[in-house]
Amino acid sequence: MKVDVLLGLQWGDEGKGKIVDVLTPKYDIIGRFQGGPNAGHTLEFNGIKHVLHTIPSGIFHDKAVNIVGNGVVIDPVIFKKEIDALLKLGVDVKSKLILAKRAHLILPTHRLLDAASEAAKGLEKIGSTLKGIGPTYMDKTGRNGLRVGDISLPNFKQKYNALIEKHKQILSHHNFEYNLAELEPVWFEGIEVLKSLQHIESEHYINDALKSNKTILAEGAQGSLLDIDFGSYPFVTSSNTICAGACTGLGIAPNKIGNVIGIFKAYCTRVGSGPFPTELNDEVGEQIRKTGNEFGSTTGRARRTGWLDIPALKYAVMINGVTELIMMKADVLSGFETIKVCTAYNYQGKKIDYLPYDYSPELLSPIYTELKGWKQDLTGLNNPSQMPDSLNEYISFVEKETGVPISIVSVGPDRTQTLIRKKELV
Repeated sequence: MKVDVLLGLQWGDEGKGKIVDVLTPKYDIIGRFQGGPNAGHTLEFNGIKHVLHTIPSGIFHDKAVNIVGNGVVIDPVIFKKEIDALLKLGVDVKSKLILAKRAHLILPTHRLLDAASEAAKGLEKIGSTLKGIGPTYMDKTGRNGLRVGDISLPNFKQKYNALIEKHKQILSHHNFEYNLAELEPVWFEGIEVLKSLQHIESEHYINDALKSNKTILAEGAQGSLLDIDFGSYPFVTSSNTICAGACTGLGIAPNKIGNVIGIFKAYCTRVGSGPFPTELNDEVGEQIRKTGNEFGSTTGRARRTGWLDIPALKYAVMINGVTELIMMKADVLSGFETIKVCTAYNYQGKKIDYLPYDYSPELLSPIYTELKGWKQDLTGLNNPSQMPDSLNEYISFVEKETGVPISIVSVGPDRTQTLIRKKELV
């Protein structure tokens, strides 16, 4: 058996949570492999909306085991809130959720460092979610971090205090007021919740599961264009959001990767700062934002909106080795007479069809192809055969440009509003 990987191909917010929820019945194990509570994976079913930040999106199904992998960073405070919400819904968390011992912990001071650093940047801020993600990954690479496995060690409190003192020294260089004493009690309450769950060496667990022919889906967070190496640096997240991150974030070899499922919106969105070639700062962009409810599930911030960017999508397909595409929010584009798709760029006076190293707006402008729009409301469709011809043409256009088939089309937020074009995927 091999591990299938599901990840976003844009700047995040593509709808990964919904699709993981839809696909989970096919899998025995769902494993989050990177990121932290800066993620907001939204699921809707039975008229209820759920937002998960750290816990894998397969948690609502009875069969699957959900693993928080070693590549994830965990805030005990937010994690406890997620657990409490799930328990209220009757979810059997203890039997279905396990934590990698090597996953790092977000301390209260990591959040303080995040806020102090972002405040110091002023107009140069990168649009951090202020969840302490960056400082936690910095401690991880700096070999100072605390991990889930440390919770059970007799010297855990000493390790915690030593790292807190280091953070206090750094904070002393910022003009930043804080009250750590107010933050610590709830953090240690979260630690007690973490203690109550099963802790594993996820690399052994997952590889043993593969040997036992268990089916596994690796769930990514954020999006490929926010990858620390291949995203729009420095306006990126602090982890590897691409397919390779599944290997390091769960402990699996590259030759154990199977199907790579890439998710993208029928248009583009972005939260926070950073280049966005097809951004629409007009009434069309506002219409997409309003119709698509484009506000961050984690931050609440209004998302920037724009037309689909094919060169950027092809770039993400290439670096991930995508084998299947899933198009989200096709319903949001209903009503437009024509729909624009960026197929190339004017880059410093030269036409190119790839995403360059620097795609700042002063260097690059989009070149569009116009396609016929569709008037039909898609939200009530229950079969791909009901899709309007112009939507089928849009899908065929994207498939031809990327060279990858679109297996699923989402036409609404609920798990039932999912049109399966290729049955093998579910």
